[in-house]
Amino acid sequence: MDKIIIYCDGACSGNQFNENVGGWGAVLKYKDKRKEIYGGEKNTTNNVMELTAAIKALAVLKTTNIPVEVYADSSYLVNGMNEWVHNWVKKGWKTTKKKPVENKELWIKLKELVDKQNDIKFIKVKGHNGIELNEKADELANKGMEELREKMEG
Repeated sequence: MDKIIIYCDGACSGNQFNENVGGWGAVLKYKDKRKEIYGGEKNTTNNVMELTAAIKALAVLKTTNIPVEVYADSSYLVNGMNEWVHNWVKKGWKTTKKKPVENKELWIKLKELVDKQNDIKFIKVKGHNGIELNEKADELANKGMEELREKMEG
């Protein structure tokens, strides 16, 4: 059966510093077509970059009628979409501990994109385990980080 395969990844270096850099990357594959996207952001976190990668990848899709499988090595992203987001919505974007959900705006944007799709699954893969497209998404996230760092130093 035809489906769109997406591998996405986020990266961040220097989390402890004010001027840190992060990157996100995604590989989208449909039949024999393949698209690679990536970018970088300042003053971010790894989780923000993981969410951003998924958002940017889903935003590129031109159809909602083909099943989509999103693969990520981020438990935060996969568990968030498969388990947590439904309860967050029910509880007014509060966690089980009644605290505001972190990165709420990104989760809302991601959920809006997911809700447009007729058939979408989020699947956890093991990171840095030789899965070609996952390794490529990681490489793209690092490229986004590196290009931003060069621009900042430039």
